[in-house]
Amino acid sequence: MEILLDHAEATNNDVHELAKTLLSRFGLLPRKKDGSAQLHKLILHLYERKKEANREKRPEFAVIPVEEMALHAGIKRQTMYDYLRRWLDLQVVKKTSFVAHGKVVIGYELNGTNLESAFRKAESTIKGHLDHSFRLIETLQNEIKKEKLRANGNSTSEETANQQDSPSPEQP
Repeated sequence: MEILLDHAEATNNDVHELAKTLLSRFGLLPRKKDGSAQLHKLILHLYERKKEANREKRPEFAVIPVEEMALHAGIKRQTMYDYLRRWLDLQVVKKTSFVAHGKVVIGYELNGTNLESAFRKAESTIKGHLDHSFRLIETLQNEIKKEKLRANGNSTSEETANQQDSPSPEQP
């Protein structure tokens, strides 16, 4: 998993500007400068679908197939899969399937009842990643200390061995 957080500030309180800023701060926007994906429109659509599903008490309304997600983002289906991997890694969206009209529909939905709860899941994923990183740092520090102690222990025992092996100076 590659987590790339970015520092971004909204220039105004426009819904689209705030959505772009949010996705940028969590590293969910296209990483190429010329990327044409409009993922901010997708996150807003996912939110609206989740609200409608909760209001109608029909959870299947919140599920969107990848093809439809790609249409909202203005990109091709395969490109959407590439972006979707990061969204799934951070747990902002989740994969869901349901039966509709006798067919199994597989799609994705916002991983929470609203945007805040979905991004709280991302927060806990990032926090877990950081906690694991700090455990690695502790292990690294301990290993460095052990190596230094071993090196100091070896040099001290070598000096002692050299002193014992060397002939004692004769007394005049």
